[in-house]
Amino acid sequence: MKKKLFGLFIGTALLLAACGGGDEAADNNNKDSGGSTASTAEQIFQQNCASCHGQDLEGKIGPSLQKVGSKYSKDEIKQIIEKGRGGMPGGLIQGENVDKVAEWLASKK
Repeated sequence: MKKKLFGLFIGTALLLAACGGGDEAADNNNKDSGGSTASTAEQIFQQNCASCHGQDLEGKIGPSLQKVGSKYSKDEIKQIIEKGRGGMPGGLIQGENVDKVAEWLASKK
């Protein structure tokens, strides 16, 4: 029992370390000068999500998101980003950036 609990603790710590951070990156994305929503959303994703979901959405620690839009709507994706799911903590992306990334991911079919 202790080994399982320890393993769960270590796994959670590694996941949070890999997917954490982003307050500074999110602030930098708010200062984007005139970039399209898709490129801004992709930059936000790269800075906050790619360490778990892969640079090309192929999946690593987290699942592949290459066809996530065929499984979930923009609103469902937004809710997952805000509240988290499984091993993914919620709140890694804040404010209007959540809408941008959710819309961009919803287009991945």
